Amino acid sequence: RAKCFHTLDAFVRLIALLVKHSGDQQNTITKVNLLNKVLGIVAGVLLIDHDVRATDFQQVPYHRIFIMLFLELNAPDQILETINFQVLTAYCNMLSILKPAKVAPGFAYAWLEIVSHRVFIGRILSLTPQQKGWPMYAQLLTALFKFLSPFLRNAELAKPVHRLYRGTLRVLLVLLHDFPEFLCDYHYGFCDVIPPNCIQMRNLILSAFPRNMRLPDPFTPNLKVDMLPEISIAPRMVTNFAALIKPSFKKDLDSYLKNRAPVSFLSELRTNLQNTSSNAADAGMRYNISMINALVMYVGTQAIQFIRAKGHSPSMSSIAHSSHMDIFQNLAVDMDTEGRYLFLNCIANQLRYPNSHTHYYSCCLLYLFAEANTEAIQEQITRVLLERLIVNRPHPWGLLITFIELIKNPTFKFWSHEFVHCAPEIQKLFESVARSCMVASQPRQEGAADQPATTAE
Repeated sequence: RAKCFHTLDAFVRLIALLVKHSGDQQNTITKVNLLNKVLGIVAGVLLIDHDVRATDFQQVPYHRIFIMLFLELNAPDQILETINFQVLTAYCNMLSILKPAKVAPGFAYAWLEIVSHRVFIGRILSLTPQQKGWPMYAQLLTALFKFLSPFLRNAELAKPVHRLYRGTLRVLLVLLHDFPEFLCDYHYGFCDVIPPNCIQMRNLILSAFPRNMRLPDPFTPNLKVDMLPEISIAPRMVTNFAALIKPSFKKDLDSYLKNRAPVSFLSELRTNLQNTSSNAADAGMRYNISMINALVMYVGTQAIQFIRAKGHSPSMSSIAHSSHMDIFQNLAVDMDTEGRYLFLNCIANQLRYPNSHTHYYSCCLLYLFAEANTEAIQEQITRVLLERLIVNRPHPWGLLITFIELIKNPTFKFWSHEFVHCAPEIQKLFESVARSCMVASQPRQEGAADQPATTAE
């Protein structure tokens, strides 16, 4: 390996010098074109090698070339600094070609190593001005989630996939710690492609909050959420979710939101959210999660605007009896168990740090619980909240305040429901989580008593 690295490092140094000195000092186009050509050739050779050798494919030399070349091209140098962003773009294009989909699954570990390398992350998320690298990095992470998705849906991970999954969790932990604003901005797109059963992975993304914000302790007795200064501020959204709704369906949706008619729109709603039979086979489910997600987000943001225009803020009374709540109540009642679970998950995905979306969707979930016409709906709402709380930390702030309100407020009669007492082990689980959620913040030093009993995902 040392001999191999010695040769590869010499090759990389030569390429870096050629890129640096090609063309005039001011002529960046020549340098970037040469780099693109080199990366394209190496990526092409990698793909051929991958096809020919199949399971005997060795990813180490290619990883060495890519990472060492990146380090060489990002060294402090007056000439190289003029092409820093173009180098980043070239690398992101190359990584998009080599993403661990059907093209080169044998390169997946090396691919994740490059994407999670401290210099690469630092350059793309921190050093590149005006957050120009953020969309490119979000695209790479989305490709990783899409690759893992079919394996994670089945929850039976072979050892190689399990390693990749654990590596992905570690990358998310780094991002949560060092670049939480990035996860805040792109949470919507990531939750769109992460399977519903990947609770811990989603919690890591949804627990992010801006570094300049101090989170109020969710265990504070009588915490007045609606009085928090941040609760009226909308979070930054970089995804155009309205564009994800089919134009013909969006036209009918806008018409219903405006006029609260025709009623036939509600009866056809479930059909509009289902996959075609061919798509259902690919997606592994009958419902189009992207469509449900976009609908929940669009209707919710329209509802917030509608309530604000009337001079109110979201509350159990102000969100009731509107076209927006008609849609949510119809979905809760009309959908089958699978569809309702996906719909409630889409709402729970918006329970994050204190902002106007968290406030509205928290009220929305509690309203759906209070107004449910069957205990099955209440049980599913409880399940969606509970399963996110019994995995390892972190837990999103909005999730905690919603569950605490549900179990503490006598209006919801939570403890009188049959599903809470259906089996001794279930009752013990509820009591354990309730104890964790009811305590004030002082016992936290004694072994994090504010967190529920944890189970690995």
